[in-house]
Amino acid sequence: MPYETVSGAHELASRLGHSTAAVRAVADQRQFYVPAESLRDMEDIQQKIRHRADFQTSGPRLSAALAVDGSYVVERVRDGLPSVLYGFAQAAAAYLNLAILETQRAERFVDPYEIERAVNTALVTLDLPVAGAYTREGVDIKTSWREAIDQLFRTKKIEVNRLNQTLLELLFLLHGAPGEPAITVPVNCPTEDCSKDVRVPSAGLKCDTCETWLFPTDVLRISEEVSEEGSNQSALGRLMSVVELLVLVGLATLLWEQSRQELLPATLFIVDGPLAMYGPPAKLRGRALDYFQKMSSTTPGAAPFVCGIEKTGVMVDYARQLARHNVLKPGDLLVCDEDIIARVTNASNARAYGKETYWGRKFVYRALDGRVIVPTVMPPHGAPYDAHGGQPDPKDYPTLASILDVVDRTGSSMYADGIIPVAAAHGKAAFPIGVGTDVLRLVATTRLGLDRASYGSNVVR
Repeated sequence: MPYETVSGAHELASRLGHSTAAVRAVADQRQFYVPAESLRDMEDIQQKIRHRADFQTSGPRLSAALAVDGSYVVERVRDGLPSVLYGFAQAAAAYLNLAILETQRAERFVDPYEIERAVNTALVTLDLPVAGAYTREGVDIKTSWREAIDQLFRTKKIEVNRLNQTLLELLFLLHGAPGEPAITVPVNCPTEDCSKDVRVPSAGLKCDTCETWLFPTDVLRISEEVSEEGSNQSALGRLMSVVELLVLVGLATLLWEQSRQELLPATLFIVDGPLAMYGPPAKLRGRALDYFQKMSSTTPGAAPFVCGIEKTGVMVDYARQLARHNVLKPGDLLVCDEDIIARVTNASNARAYGKETYWGRKFVYRALDGRVIVPTVMPPHGAPYDAHGGQPDPKDYPTLASILDVVDRTGSSMYADGIIPVAAAHGKAAFPIGVGTDVLRLVATTRLGLDRASYGSNVVR
């Protein structure tokens, strides 16, 4: 409720704990369609199922997995001013040595030291004012975000072994080719009455039409999702997704440059979530697909091995229903063609599904131990989705067999249908609750300069 109590918290409605039960009871009285609950035409579905034995790896088994995961949080940082919000985002990479991990399978008890030795992690963190606070006086919230993102991308580095590049350098690399970063990036001028397309170098430049200063990070268009009212958490989530992609680009390129014949063909890169970009930065989807396909054309065998793992969403719900009804048995792979997509998404144009957002194709796999996994896999040529239905056939994905093999070898009980590399990356990227959020408040207060003046000193008398 909008009323505040003496303590500063908002007044709670009486018997608030019954709200969930009440909403569920009301929903049970309504008629609506849930695709994940409607498993019709089982015979047609079973015809789209392939068994694990149909997919054989063409080379040696992968010996390492590198997972990338991110998280973000928004915190109130000014007592008495709940609209002042500060945001934190971070992306972590976890490198897992599968050989060390598999030595523990033969042991009666797992050796924590060996597990720790099998995993190496790295982390990049970002923070910025997201609402009610600005980078400087005299700018609106969109300009504040644009300035903050540009500054972060110039100063924040991904430092792993011999990789030492800023996020901005990786952004230009993504717009170029492996080993050949772009000189400029295409920016649509954010001024509402201008919207001119400009090629912007890393230093930035002034729009020759409206004279607005353009940053190279404006190519992300994240400021379009920012508003003066609200928490702007969705924009922070978009920023986190971009950073995850850049971490993936940086680490994959490092192996491509340093060990193209050995480590790169032996490593699986995993993104926590689908191989997709949503919202204003969605055009990076095409950049990512083009970049990794160029890397594939210059790498021995089927490498690089890249996939995303979805943990939530309608396809995951549908997959678990198939497993629950034993339609999908251990070792089975469901080919998600146009018909399956139409069933799950209830879309009128399922053929064009994903063409604007995904750079990998969805499959549904039930691991040999019963876990249900929804991986998205990149094709070495062409688009996974397009206006004509894309490439649903598993034969167009030569990395698929090796990916499924790693999924079977790295089952985790830390969460439902989990795999160990993603769990390790998540453990590094997640923000701790309780004391952790208190520390974030302290950091934000210092960054905003709120620790240099008491609340009362700013009151106009």
